[in-house]
Amino acid sequence: MNERAPAPGGLALIEALVNTLLDTTTGTDTLGSAEVRERFGIAAAEVDGVRELRESLRATCLAHAGHPPHRAVTPLSELLATAPLRVVVDDRDGSAALAPLDGAPLVCRVAAAIAEASTDGTWHRLKACEAPDCLWAYYDRSPAGRGRWCSMAVCGARAKMRRYRAK
Repeated sequence: MNERAPAPGGLALIEALVNTLLDTTTGTDTLGSAEVRERFGIAAAEVDGVRELRESLRATCLAHAGHPPHRAVTPLSELLATAPLRVVVDDRDGSAALAPLDGAPLVCRVAAAIAEASTDGTWHRLKACEAPDCLWAYYDRSPAGRGRWCSMAVCGARAKMRRYRAK
């Protein structure tokens, strides 16, 4: 459904993870695929925890867009509290960043990506589509940062048509 370019930097990981649930109405979920688990570096035994992380990330993306959570979820900060990170200092310019430990679980990579995006000011631009039958994650590149749908041609057009018909 998403025709947009991937989110920048580490946000691409989060966007891709949130979008492993292909269809919210049917529950079509690609985390059951060995190929997808390999791409994210997770074992089959970790899938339930990753799904919990994914839905907490989705709720946060909805909050970034000004929408209520799609359902009750574990608070993202609670899930990220288990993520050990290290501070990496660049010898050339002295800049510092949080990074996951080598071989760290997915939650650590997500935490590092959030820290990076919070620092560079892009975290709040990762949003979830307001269409309740979509909830696809996307990076809002609009100048004012007020995007509402993953695709104006699909979800946005449907919402506008619904409002027009309601009148």
